[in-house]
Amino acid sequence: MRRSPIQSKSSSNDRGGYRRTPRSSFSSFKLADGRVIKFPAVMGVLNVTPDSFSDGGRYLDADCAVEHALAMEAAGADVIDVGGESSRPVGAVEVPIEVEFARVTPVLARLGKRLRVPISIDTRRAQVARVALESGAAIINDITSLEHDRAMAPLAARTKCAVVLMHMRGGPANHRKFARYRDVVREVVSYLDARARFAVESGVARSRIIVDPGLGFAKTAQHNLKLLSALPDLCALGYPVLVGASRKTFVARISGAGGQELEYGTAAANALAIAAGASLVRVHDVGAAVAAVRMAAAMTGRDQRFKRNA
Repeated sequence: MRRSPIQSKSSSNDRGGYRRTPRSSFSSFKLADGRVIKFPAVMGVLNVTPDSFSDGGRYLDADCAVEHALAMEAAGADVIDVGGESSRPVGAVEVPIEVEFARVTPVLARLGKRLRVPISIDTRRAQVARVALESGAAIINDITSLEHDRAMAPLAARTKCAVVLMHMRGGPANHRKFARYRDVVREVVSYLDARARFAVESGVARSRIIVDPGLGFAKTAQHNLKLLSALPDLCALGYPVLVGASRKTFVARISGAGGQELEYGTAAANALAIAAGASLVRVHDVGAAVAAVRMAAAMTGRDQRFKRNA
């Protein structure tokens, strides 16, 4: 059996990528521009869409979007993830590339000059990703794991940007009908392993890859819970793991759908994900997430800031 890289002794990637800690988790992630994301980290969601499931329309205006991004940075976000196409569980429709461009381009142009933290572009399209990278983005967050657009992998390899590879079946408009698995954990882990291998074979440095189990994407509530419980299996692939439980339907069903209940339920999921080995959480409520992540990291010995100040 192939030995997983995560099971090996602590090491440092001499190409400037992630560094492993003795706890088989990642302490940092170095981007191509030299900036370092210290793990565990919080990725703030910036939907510049009219129809996203949680905050659709609130930040469609570029000025509102920029102010919200700056507010998330001030609240402690380590990355801002900008998206111009909704992939909500019900009712999502594919938008023309011109529409996606019109939504994200003015926001990216302004954020690139004002944000200190890295920008991630949430897109399936290489043309959108290329413009975002030229505007200062450092990460491509592709919900199709580089499958939708054949030009995406060469773009990521050429620009040396980081990539988030997510598990999903189907597309934004129909993924719910593909939520059938014999063993959801095994199938998701196998898929992400294969897509990471594809990325490396396409020229993307292993040290630039993050994987995401895709909670809510072609997953039922039970699938989501099984994946959260089995995060160590996903971490064993040897890549930083991103978890996006924020405001998802399965969280609302368990914790309650009211504003406070949903925030508390999301914070609990985030804390447990970090405790189980995840390196990043993607969230809408940055302040609550930062508090939950710091607490979970300190309790599991992963918070370097806490160790220094103790």
